[in-house]
Amino acid sequence: MTALRPEHEAAGTSAPYGQGPYGAEAYGGARPEERWSEAPGGPRGHGPQVPQVPQGAPAPGTSVRDGVPAPRTAYDGLDQETVGLRIPHVPPAAARTRQETDPPSGGRAQRRREAQRQARHGRRRRQGPAEPPGPAQGPPRTRAEARRAARARRESPAAVASRVVGELFITMGVVMLLFVTYQLWWTNVRAQAQANGEANSLQEDWENGERAPGSFEPGQGFAIMHIPKLDVVVPIAEGTSKKKVLDRGMVGHYAEGSLKTAMPGDKKGNFAVAGHRNTHGEPFRYINRLNPGDPIVVETQDTFYVYKMASILPQTPPSNIDVISPVPPGSGFTEPGRYITLTTCTPEFTSKYRMIVWGKMVEERPRSKGKPDALVD
Repeated sequence: MTALRPEHEAAGTSAPYGQGPYGAEAYGGARPEERWSEAPGGPRGHGPQVPQVPQGAPAPGTSVRDGVPAPRTAYDGLDQETVGLRIPHVPPAAARTRQETDPPSGGRAQRRREAQRQARHGRRRRQGPAEPPGPAQGPPRTRAEARRAARARRESPAAVASRVVGELFITMGVVMLLFVTYQLWWTNVRAQAQANGEANSLQEDWENGERAPGSFEPGQGFAIMHIPKLDVVVPIAEGTSKKKVLDRGMVGHYAEGSLKTAMPGDKKGNFAVAGHRNTHGEPFRYINRLNPGDPIVVETQDTFYVYKMASILPQTPPSNIDVISPVPPGSGFTEPGRYITLTTCTPEFTSKYRMIVWGKMVEERPRSKGKPDALVD
């Protein structure tokens, strides 16, 4: 469909002056050059003149197409000189600076990307150009250079010695740590397991009547000691051998040679035993906490023997064997009786001295009558 146009436009000709929408009537019957007004700069005919646009006429620089005025642009009616004054020439470097400093006109994402780009450019300018890599060092060309390179790579004797010494110290520290762990933890675990097994075996034999009281072989268990205050339940074996008795977590009865002492069932005498205070089950570790009157019970196949703690000797040399004599000096006993003596090492974790605890029998109770009061909860 062809839009309607004035006759002179449809014919492809331009209307003569005074006819059409821009005729003389549109300007009040006068030509445009006759309607100049005097510019502020001087009288009529001097200085720049400004055309007066009639009311209702299109603004200068517009055209009429299809009866609708074309939109006016910012540069319509301005000559090249005016445009050059309005838009100065910007050199390329200044243009780049202006683009970097002007905030981006897009959305938030575009502004964020522009900020990141400017930050990267700023870092590059601060860091400056990367230095070219140095020339690769090739292999030595002569034997002298090779020997010098080998000497430079080879460690000095002092460095080798210091490394060897350091490794030796580390190895010794690890070995000592393992040894302490073995002594303070693993020996207790193993000895307590062995002592518990021996105590259970004794009780089973007593219940089945398979073991009769009498003489016992070295290392053979024959009784169970109870110290209620210390929560100690430990088997008693014949002899004081470290390997067969003490290191297995048991208490050993002095029964060898001149150190032989009485048994609990004897009518008179001193029943003396020894036990570890530290490591290997440590059954006598806290006997220093016993007070006069605290019970110490020895359980055999037929009888419970109840002793009361009487006195303590905190420290004495290992050579003092009088402490296990029938009437031990320093115990407070003055005449033969039925006594018990506990010996162990002191101070803790050493074997320099011995600690002695004495007690006196106060009750002999057959197993058929049940447990004594000291073992009844």
